[in-house]
Amino acid sequence: MSKILIAEDEVLMLKALEFKLKKDGYQVDVAADGKQAMEKVKNETYDLILTDIMMPFVGGMEILSYVKNDPIKKHTPVLLISAVGLENIVLEGFSLGADDFIYKPFNLNELSVRIKRYVKQNAF
Repeated sequence: MSKILIAEDEVLMLKALEFKLKKDGYQVDVAADGKQAMEKVKNETYDLILTDIMMPFVGGMEILSYVKNDPIKKHTPVLLISAVGLENIVLEGFSLGADDFIYKPFNLNELSVRIKRYVKQNAF
């Protein structure tokens, strides 16, 4: 079973994502802020990380940077989600190694398809 971390500070969004991904058959860890997310990323191994960019304490870009600069974790797909779709933020995310960028609001079924694609690619 693939293990996914969701880092999202909006409680309703976090619960919706957790419900959908568990329903899709994933093992899901959640973090309600960037500090919790960073602790989990440092101590656990994930098949995919889904992180909001703007969160208290530690932002999604810092989490992304940590993962992609870790020799063991660097191949973990990281998907950024944000309501802020400014071109410079999107480009910064990709330059740091983000695998995908998803704008809020988004369709949960579309997100599910994207996640399946990344987890499947990582399985080989």
